[in-house]
Amino acid sequence: MNVATQPTGPTETIVIPARGWQITPSHALLVGALCWAGFALVAWAVHSNAAAAFDAAGLRFWRNSRDLGWAGGKASLEAVRDVTALGGVTLRIAFTMAALAALLFLRMRREAVLLLLTLLSGLAVGLTLKALVGRPRPDLVPHLEYAGGLSFPSGHSFNSALGMIAVALAFATFSRRRSVRWTIIGSAVVASMAVAFSRVMLGVHFPTDVIAGWLGGAGWAFLAAAVLARPARRIADHNAAAIEAATPGAMAEIKPPTAAPDPR
Repeated sequence: MNVATQPTGPTETIVIPARGWQITPSHALLVGALCWAGFALVAWAVHSNAAAAFDAAGLRFWRNSRDLGWAGGKASLEAVRDVTALGGVTLRIAFTMAALAALLFLRMRREAVLLLLTLLSGLAVGLTLKALVGRPRPDLVPHLEYAGGLSFPSGHSFNSALGMIAVALAFATFSRRRSVRWTIIGSAVVASMAVAFSRVMLGVHFPTDVIAGWLGGAGWAFLAAAVLARPARRIADHNAAAIEAATPGAMAEIKPPTAAPDPR
């Protein structure tokens, strides 16, 4: 009796998405420069103590007048903690690793390398700024969540804006439709802003901490998209074989992208 031989080759075909769009370097530089100009303005306001009244009002806005406790109910406080957790170290690392794995699986090596360079360099920038400013955390209201370390700029705000916007810019390259790209990037902006302001609501950051942190993280994401794009391309192309060997699904059949008209 002849027994049919089971196929041993790949059973899945990966279609590499076409790079339908890439942010114009001059546009990325402009947005990044505007964000960092805003960061510098906020830093000046903090250094000159011009923002003291604004910071105090922002912290007390979410609190009752009796004991400065949370003004809302338990459900709303839990929701704020859930939002702030999106910018925590654990979820941020998981989100980043998932994004990198997806890009590599789809053979978007250049985008994966650019994302990694953006996040690592941005992390160094954020930590350096914290050390240089050395601002302690607010003590005007009770903290509703544990937070250690220095306060300016907010690490949650900086890294959430940096990571979410950088990932959005990477995945926006898949679409030739402007409306899709705006939706992806806009969602990252809104989500990272929500994380930023949850820190003020929990009392662990001044409003100026989170504004500066968000502007710095967003600014670095856009600057890196312009400045690090060419180095990332060179690194990805030079190490293509090594990256391919370590890529998930490396044994699957690869089909090149097909050209498609711009459906604007």
